[in-house]
Amino acid sequence: MTRLFNNPAAFADEALEGFAAAHRRLVRRVPGGVVRATATAPGQVAVVVGGGSGHYPAFSGLVGQGLAHGAAVGNVFASPSAQQVHQVARAAQSGGGVLLAFGNYAGDVLHFGQAAERLTAEGVPCATLAVTDDVSSAPAGESEKRRGVAGDLAVFKTAAAAAEAGLPLAEVVRLARLANARTRSFGIAFSGCTLPGADAPLFTVPAGRMAVGLGIHGEPGLAERPVPSADEAAELLVSTLLHELPEGMESPRGQRAGVILNGLGSVKYEELFVVYRQVARLLAEAGVETVDPEVGELVTSFDMAGVSLTLFWLTDELEPLWTAPAEAPAYRKGTVAPVAAGEPSTAGEPSTAGEPSTTGEPSATADPDPVENTAVPEASEPSRAAARTALAALGAIEATVRAHADELGRIDAVAGDGDHGIGMRRGSEAAHAAGRRALERGAGAGSLLHHAADAWADRAGGTSGALWGVILRALGTALGDTERPDAHAVSVGVDAAADGVMRLGKAETGDKTMVDALVPFADALSDAVGGGAPLAAAWDTAATAADAAAAATAGLLPRLGRARPHAEKSLGTPDAGAVSLALIVRAVHGALAGATAKPTAGSTAQPPSTAKKG
Repeated sequence: MTRLFNNPAAFADEALEGFAAAHRRLVRRVPGGVVRATATAPGQVAVVVGGGSGHYPAFSGLVGQGLAHGAAVGNVFASPSAQQVHQVARAAQSGGGVLLAFGNYAGDVLHFGQAAERLTAEGVPCATLAVTDDVSSAPAGESEKRRGVAGDLAVFKTAAAAAEAGLPLAEVVRLARLANARTRSFGIAFSGCTLPGADAPLFTVPAGRMAVGLGIHGEPGLAERPVPSADEAAELLVSTLLHELPEGMESPRGQRAGVILNGLGSVKYEELFVVYRQVARLLAEAGVETVDPEVGELVTSFDMAGVSLTLFWLTDELEPLWTAPAEAPAYRKGTVAPVAAGEPSTAGEPSTAGEPSTTGEPSATADPDPVENTAVPEASEPSRAAARTALAALGAIEATVRAHADELGRIDAVAGDGDHGIGMRRGSEAAHAAGRRALERGAGAGSLLHHAADAWADRAGGTSGALWGVILRALGTALGDTERPDAHAVSVGVDAAADGVMRLGKAETGDKTMVDALVPFADALSDAVGGGAPLAAAWDTAATAADAAAAATAGLLPRLGRARPHAEKSLGTPDAGAVSLALIVRAVHGALAGATAKPTAGSTAQPPSTAKKG
């Protein structure tokens, strides 16, 4: 388990700060992650990778010459926000365009995609690539649904070496996609991992058994088998991957492959070498020639006791890229030519945040404050009064999320990665703080909620972070900064929030997501307001509907996200996103009721005693 930490919600930030301080010759800290500390040739394509924390050496440890130009690093097991990805890409790029590469997870696809759109709009050529190497996460005919695991390294290495060779963006993308299409991974585990601050692992495996086909976010395996010997484990790993060859390859005999035997956290090097001994024999018997095999911890999952095997089927143009020199904090191959220290990119940059320190201390680590760097429009006094109520609601949200964070993580861990509580806590804390600063600057209700939305999405990351950003922004747009908001305006904002969440998250009712509570809440609020109920009473009715709907998700099977491959495991447990929404809207009712009783109530609120668990 993770034993050394301070505040679990700050673990990812503090780990990145320490990493950057320990490797200042190779990387430097920028808002959102790290970039190379060495110079990059002008006009070279920048390969920016990223994902959640908890997987070191991925993703920050893979930044350096011959490998990634930058890494955007999110919260524990949560994707970095679009803002983080954008900031890292701007700091890493040198005029040749950017390739954003990441594992195929909903939050990463969402946030890296948004960042790519923003970069393109700013005139920076950009492409994205989601790695899909895990054969256990979807059938061969649905490879686009597969998640990215240790095969990330093969794809990132290919793209980065192509960029280092001076190839243009289109060629770097083509070669990276070819590498992805020719990479397959499969994993087993003997125990789950424990997140910082948690008192139990995300999943357990019965004594004498192992989980087969697990993910790297603490997702449980798809099946269980008796614990094998090292040779039997090697046989399972090799036979599974040889069973599915890349398109057009009829037999493994005569083929060349890069091999990655990856420890997931608690299976150490000597054990890995025992397993690799048999992996090498079995591949040789199958007629496969291994090229530059990698044995070690490359994509981990905290302290998970597990191992995965990756086969990267090489071609004449892929092999030189796999074997090319590289030097990063956690990965070295061959000898790279000495390169001078780099300078921060200033092209198109809004500020100098992240410049190297001149005092011998680590580089600046704080992301620019979205409130301090954005003008606050003039607001009417009625809207500023409504802003005080909005801030009270954000305070109630923060308090109720903090009180239920552990339970939300437990629910999420049944079939997912267990990070929902931590992500919601980070997001709600950031939103409340941003709202407070906006109010101090005279913001109206709309602007306050817009600032809170940006802070939540940026700080929480992950899919839920983006979706709560959508919810708060939609409400802020509906309320505006000039009029005193009424029940109708709030209802319109909630309807827009539900539409935005479904459009962005591509979820519908019945998919076992937040939407299953949000849509009933929006419908009930609209009906009650349309019937003439005042806002607090209408919200109370809608919160009751959301609570019932969240509880009802226990009877659904997930059709989206990381829980989808483990659908049966989640039956009987409600969706964590739906539960958190129900808790939040109930807490907000307390703030609204207080505002009705005292229109000039202060800016803080505690969750009401009637708040219920879903």
